[in-house]
Amino acid sequence: MTGPHDDARPPVSPADLPRVFAAAFNARDTTALDALFEPEALHVRRPGEAVAGARRRAALPEVVRRRIPIAVSLRQVYVAGDTALLINDYVHEGPGPDGGHVRVEGTATDVARRGPDGRWRYLISNPSGTD
Repeated sequence: MTGPHDDARPPVSPADLPRVFAAAFNARDTTALDALFEPEALHVRRPGEAVAGARRRAALPEVVRRRIPIAVSLRQVYVAGDTALLINDYVHEGPGPDGGHVRVEGTATDVARRGPDGRWRYLISNPSGTD
């Protein structure tokens, strides 16, 4: 699916951002996923390797096509003005491309920003956390 997902609008609370992200990701809704990021947002693919802007957006279809569904659990959120630090645990679990069971888990550290519309979007997405 690549169209709007009703539950995937950027949230008015930064604590809701991981849940909204998971809903759009699991729906494979690249339009809704992109709407959850600032235009210049940075995504850390792995420690030391990041993509931003148009390169980040161009990678979305491949990312959701190859990924196993995600579940997230917000651990902590710290807000200073229009900036928030989100720390959340995630698990990708389900059948892999070869049909075998796959489980990948980690702790993400993400930075979000509140826009002029009062909604929160990712500015830095770092699924590798402190790795």
